[in-house]
Parts: sequence; structure tokens; C-alpha cells
Amino acid sequence: MTQAASRVDFRTDPSQYKHWDLSFDGEVATLAMDVNEDAGLRPGYKLKLNSYDLGVDIELHDALQRIRFEHPEVRTVVLTSNKDRIFCSGANIFMLGLSSHAWKVNFCKFTNETRNGIEDSSRHSGLKFIAAVNGACAGGGYEVALACDEILLIDDRSSAVSLPEVPLLGVLPGTGGLTRVTDKRKVRHDRADIFCTLVEGVRGERAKEWRLVDDVIKPNLFAEGVKKRAAELAATSNRPVGAKGVALTPVQREDSADALTYKFVQVTIDRNQRIATLVVKAPDADVPTDIAAIEAQGAAWWPLQMARELDDAILQLRSNELDIGTWVLKTEGDAGRVLAADATLQKFADNWFVRETTGMLRRTLARLDVTSRSLFALIEPGSCFAGTLLELALAADRTYMLDDPETDTPAQIVANELNFGTYPMVSAQSRLERRFYEEAPALDAVRAVIGQTLSPAEAEKLGLITFALDDLDWADEIRIALEERVALSPDSLTGLEANLRFGVKETMETRVFGRLSAWQNWIFYRPNASGEKGALKLYGKGEKPSFDWNRV
Repeated sequence: MTQAASRVDFRTDPSQYKHWDLSFDGEVATLAMDVNEDAGLRPGYKLKLNSYDLGVDIELHDALQRIRFEHPEVRTVVLTSNKDRIFCSGANIFMLGLSSHAWKVNFCKFTNETRNGIEDSSRHSGLKFIAAVNGACAGGGYEVALACDEILLIDDRSSAVSLPEVPLLGVLPGTGGLTRVTDKRKVRHDRADIFCTLVEGVRGERAKEWRLVDDVIKPNLFAEGVKKRAAELAATSNRPVGAKGVALTPVQREDSADALTYKFVQVTIDRNQRIATLVVKAPDADVPTDIAAIEAQGAAWWPLQMARELDDAILQLRSNELDIGTWVLKTEGDAGRVLAADATLQKFADNWFVRETTGMLRRTLARLDVTSRSLFALIEPGSCFAGTLLELALAADRTYMLDDPETDTPAQIVANELNFGTYPMVSAQSRLERRFYEEAPALDAVRAVIGQTLSPAEAEKLGLITFALDDLDWADEIRIALEERVALSPDSLTGLEANLRFGVKETMETRVFGRLSAWQNWIFYRPNASGEKGALKLYGKGEKPSFDWNRV
């Protein structure tokens, strides 16, 4: 692994926050941005004007998790700023100018996933979000606001919203910004064109008229107006009253040179082959079957602990192991216990804690889908690709299943109701719907065998796996497939996988990630942005960028 000093750790808690103030007042939580300009994640830049880097967003992601699980009484979250006349000036430009291409792209991906998570909680969990924009709001700062259900802008004749990346930096308004302006807020095309090329942005009533914000409020009425609207949104929520929160204890991880070890997830890295193997384990004991026992287990309840560990493993590999381009997904343990845990997820689906755990699983699996790594699933004797864990195989680019009926524990898979929409991809499809292009005969055939253990031959006939291989061919076929994969261009594979994983059906989220993989990725490479005379490199230096005027 790379040197410890350069590794990113996504684990934190409120006692370690440097950039956010999290407070609670009954059913309203306030997340106030107050960035410490001297506490950047890496040296070489200052986080002036409430600008952010990955460290700021890691704290935001953690704070959202705390609200979801530790404060079920919260129904509305207000995002605002503690800085005078500054809401957020967006991603720190000097950080971007110093960063490698991979760092920039991964940073953008994580920030977009965090914003998607805000919308996911609004859609599924009854949490509503208000951006109380009490100062200048630019670039990525406006993207944070765009992720909220409503944007309230202080009408003080100076505060404005803007996406100034094109005129200032020669890059896109971070892909989530442009996409939400059109897809979510439905800003008219010509107005959006003007907005995205205005350095100073748009303020006051024009911002409201153009749909860039939902309301503008005079300074002397702003605090009361935000409070009133937060209460009105809270009244529409179905979050529980009087429920006790569940503490998110730290994710325990043991790091070694070529491994990450958690209780239910094991990652091993073969550096010569550039392959990581992720093994997700079934519960190691019988799972509780009543809601009181489930809530008593809290963060140690298998579906939640496994999801948090898998999420951390994905982020660790994605940010710290850039050249490990192929991930092999495996499972092990008692499939019956996985299915029993799934039964509790279904039985108590209306319980707030179960609902939030299901949301954590949904977001973690979606993070896997949009990860630019080749995903191969291997289903072997002793595997437990059942129900929720079958989603790992359905997420894979290819799935191989060992057909060895002579073993004591032959490879099997089991589909259940959770595979039919509980964990939608960012395309809003289940992985089965994506797999079969929503064709009814194929989906009906799988639905007809819900709960049945399927042999390799049965799974292959139903189209749930790529190949069923006998024990004589298994080792050679898997070795050859992996050797072929790791020999291919990582760039072409990223394009291949992103296009094939998200076909036919588009959503706002697929466009966000598709544009990140294609346009933003490409523009970050171009000299007009990132060259020595590019706009991103020269920002703040008083020197005019030099552009290649050829349209490509």
C-alpha cells in the first residue's frame, strides 16, 4: 500500500470535526459550515471563504449518517453557514490545481455521492433538507444547495448563487451542478446558459424567477423564515416521534500491507496481478427476529455493520489503491442466516431503524455500481450469494459459478423479494431489471423461483450468471479471464463498464456520473484547464490563461 501519510481515511465523528457545526433543536438539525482554512486534508492550500476539500465532505457525509441513525427525531435538516456573508465558495481551487487527475475525479465522485445521499434520504427516509443560503454561494457550494429540497436565499443585495467554473476555471460546473440545474430545477436552457457563464451569478428576485432558488427573504426576516419553513417541511415527514437513536460506533478495521480486515468484510490485494479480492461474510450467529432485539444490537446488527464495513472498504480501495483495477467479489458463510436477516428487513420495513439500514445498504451497493473498477463475482462452494448478498453478483460485470456437485457444500444462489427493487441502482432500476432490460419473461422466471436454492445449471439457464464451470476447468478459466482483464487499458475499461452498467434507462443520477466519467474526466485532462497555462492552474495568479481555440 501507499505510505500511510498519503492515505485517506473516511472514518470520523463529531468530536473530530474541523469544518462543520452540528446542532439539534427538536425535529430540526442545523448543519452550519464553518471551514477552518488552515485544516486542509493535505498541505499546500488554505480553505478560504468556506471552500472545501475532501476532508470537509467526509465530515458532511458522517454528519448525515449521524442524523439518520442517531437522531430519528429529526425531520428537517437546515444547511447554512457560520461565516459572515459567505455560504460556500465551492471546491477549493488551489487544492484542485495541486491535485492529480485521479484525485480530482475521485473527489468529484465522492462529493456527488454525498449529495445523492441527501436526495436519497429525502426520497426514502422522510428527511427534508433546506439550504439557508445566507451569503455568497458559488460552484460546489451551490451544488450542495441544489441537493436540498428547497433553497432559501437571503435578499441582502449582494448574496448570489453562481456556477462560475466555465468563465473562471475552464472546467465544467461540477457535473452535479449543471445536471441539477436542468433535470431537477428545470431552469430554462437560455437562462441556464447565461447563469453558467456569469462570474457574479444571479441574486434576489431574478434568482427566484429563474428557478435557481425557491424563495428570497429579507435579512431581518431570514432566520424566522427559515425556521418557519423547516417546521412546515417537518410536518410532512414520517420520521418517528420518541424513538431512541442508535449510536454509530467506529468502524473497526485492521490495516496491513496488502489487506483490510473487518469483522464481516475481508480485502486482500495481489499487487503483482493488480487484483483485490473482497469477501463479504454472512452473520456468524443466528440473527434476531424481533424488533426490540434488532434495535438493541444497534450498529452491531449484521445488515448495518456489514454495510458500513463494505462501504468503508470500497472507499479505501477507490481512493488509496488506484492501480488495483480488478475487484473479485466473493461471499462465505451460512446463506440461511443471510436470508433470515433479509426476512427481518422485510418484516420490519416500516421501522425507522430498519428503513435507515436498508438505505445504507442501498447507497453502498450504488457506490459499488459507479466505481470505476472491473467487478468479477466468483460463486464457489461455501458461498452465500443469497438475497441482499446476491446483489453483489448482480452488480458484477461478470459472474462465474463453480459446478461441482461432488462437494459437501455445492455452490448455490438464492433470490428473494429484496432483489426486485429494494436496492435500486442510480438508474432507479433493480439490478435484475437492468440485467434483463426490464423484459417481463426473464424477470417472471426469476420471480417464480424466489426462495429456492439454485444450482449452477439452473442459475445459468435463468441468466443470473455468466458461466457455470466444472471443477476441471474452473481454475484455468478464472485465471485466464482475470489475466486478460488486467492486461486491458484501464481508461477503455472505465468507459466500457460505465456504458454497459447503465444502459437504456437514464435518470438525473446516471447523467451525473456519466458526465463525470466522460466530460469532466476529459476536461480535467485538457490543457485549457489543467495545462501549465490553463485556467485552473493560473487561477489567483493574476495571469491570463492561454487556450487552444480548436473545438474538439
